[in-house]
This record gives sequence, C-alpha cells and structure tokens, in this order.
Amino acid sequence: MIKISRKQDCSGCYACSNVCPESAITMTEDAEGFLYPQVDDAKCTQCGLCEKVCPILNHKERVNDTDFYACINKNDDIRLKSSSGGVFSLLAESVIASGGVVFGALFDNDFVLVHGYTDTLEGLSDFRGAKYLQSQIGDAFCQAKEFLEKGRKVLFSGTPCQVSGLLSFLEKEYDNLMCVDMICHGVPSPKVFKMYKGELEKINGATTKKIVFRNKGTGWKQYSVQLSFHNDTMYSARVSEDIFMRGFLANLYLRPSCYDCREKTLNRKSDMTIADFWGVENIAPELDDDKGTSLLLVHSDKGKKILAALENGLIIKKIDGEKAILYNSSATMSAAYNPHRDGFFRRLNASPVDVRKLIIKYTKASLTKRVGGKMRAVLAKAKKKS
Repeated sequence: MIKISRKQDCSGCYACSNVCPESAITMTEDAEGFLYPQVDDAKCTQCGLCEKVCPILNHKERVNDTDFYACINKNDDIRLKSSSGGVFSLLAESVIASGGVVFGALFDNDFVLVHGYTDTLEGLSDFRGAKYLQSQIGDAFCQAKEFLEKGRKVLFSGTPCQVSGLLSFLEKEYDNLMCVDMICHGVPSPKVFKMYKGELEKINGATTKKIVFRNKGTGWKQYSVQLSFHNDTMYSARVSEDIFMRGFLANLYLRPSCYDCREKTLNRKSDMTIADFWGVENIAPELDDDKGTSLLLVHSDKGKKILAALENGLIIKKIDGEKAILYNSSATMSAAYNPHRDGFFRRLNASPVDVRKLIIKYTKASLTKRVGGKMRAVLAKAKKKS
C-alpha cells in the first residue's frame, strides 16, 4: 500500500491510481490544492502494485546521447498558436496522419486542466500552447496502454514526472509509443490559480470563456497572459506584470516535489524534450524573429528517426548543448525553495483573502534588496559615463 509520508516524495503522476486493480486509490486534494493518492483500506488487497510502479520509490535513469536543436515550424500560423516554435504540432500531426492517437493537456468545461487524447487534427488545437498548471491524468495511462496493445501509435506528451509515471506504469517498452516531455519550471498550485481566476471574474463581472497563458501579440519573449469572459471583456497582462505569473516564477506556490525534482536531468526517459529556446538570440540569432523558437532535445534512436522524417516541415539547426542549457537551467536544476512559501499558504488558508494582494505581499522585494538594486543601477550608469 502506497503511503505518502513526505509531500516532496509524490509528483502527483497518477501511476499508482491507474495500476490499482481494485480502484482503491483516489487522488485527493490537500490544503494547498495539490493531489495525492488516498487508499481505501477496505478495498486494498495489499498487492503492492502501487508501490512497484511509483517512479519516485523506484527511480531509474538511463544514459542518453542527447542531440540539441533549434527548431521552427515552417507553418507560421501554427507557430503563432503554439507556445514556442510549433514543433509539437508537427509531431502530433504526423502521428494522427498514420492513424495514431495523441495525448496532451487541455482545459475541461470548468477550466480544470486534465489529460485527454485525440485522433483528429481538429482536436490538436486544445493541446497547443503552454498551460502553467499540472494536468490531472485521470485514467489516461490506462487509455494509452489500451491503444498501444491494439497496435496504434501513441504520442504521449506531459511533464517529465508524468512521462516517467506512464513508463513506470506500462512496465515494458512499446515500439509504437513516442514520449515527449518539456523543460518544466515546476507546477503551481491549482487552488491558487482557481482563486486568482475567480477574482478576475468578479472584477470583469462574468465567468471565463477562454484562457491563453502565452499570447504572442506582444512578442514571444514578452508574451501576455489573457483571460476572456462571457460578457466580451478581457483581462490581458504581460508576463512581467501578471500577478499569478509573478508568484509562479518566484517559486512561491509550487508543488513540494518540484523543489527536489528527480527528473531534472538530461538523461531523460522521454524520446524528445521540447522547450522555449531562451537565449536563442545569442546562439542562433538567425532563428530569432520573436515569434517563438523551440529548443529540441532528442534522447533516443526512436526520437532521431522521427525527427529525420519531419525535417521538411522544420527550419532546424543543430546546436551546442552546453550553450543551450546555459540559458535553460530548468532542464537540470530544480526550482529554488521560496522561504515565504509556508507563510503564504498559512495566510491563504487561514481566512478569506484577496489572493492577488497576498501574492504581491509575499513577492515584494525587501527594502534592502530594492535599495541595493537602485544603487547598482546608479553605479552602472556612472561607470558607463566614465
């Protein structure tokens, strides 16, 4: 029977709940809004499968000969609708064209992020674009296994811990499975986002109609967060100005396991890793037009074969891995623990609060840091003049 004694030892991957033959495990929300396995003792037969498939209890690594690429989808329309260079869409389209199935994260009718699948090109639109939350896997692992056993190609995309969970659940390799993960900063509390969305709905006087975390209207590097509402009003703020993103990037309310992530490595279990190519202007400036460029890490022979088949649809350049990781440290480094995290959640759960004001309070730079920053700026200007 799986027991979570330390919150940082569970990534919420759902492998245990998918493998349980008695459906004795449900994923239950804690006070911070994160999901953890809860075992029904009356149903549990002590078979031990849940512990066997846990990717944290049974952590495994594989040594990869990873290749690094800067990539852009030649279809500009698709690229603008994607979070970075539009590589995922090209991969997904090729799988569907061969009669396969694509799994990814999408919002349900209540704007809860869940994992689902599609075997149509039209269905891919729901998967495009970044979503700064952790999806609820549900029974997606079981669904993927069913398709694989029937011989259909499956492209499974998710966070590194979700991909690790799927592979641990499957317990064997499938030639018809392609796994794609991402360079993940960490996953924020869905409870915090729900409260934040609710406050924006109150301000705008209507419920949410659409959420876009990465609108490129203001450029790829300075993208905007947008929520549109059913009364045709809209909230839009650049990433540097959006309060939810401010707390997220300050690591204020990430899942506990994200501060010590076992999947932050180049020796990944996925076939490919896709990310925003931050720093592309310094490494491959010819591929930087501020519309989005993907950093693609290819880990397996399977991934290399698939990339070769897709090259006609991409503008692609092989790059030096050390330089790429220099600007994308989240590939190998866990998020730094924010010392204000515990205080933030105590205040959040103590009484009704304005979550926007609470985030601002706990992310506001100290007086010393603000003064120090201004002093450094003054000294830098003086140095330039001299």
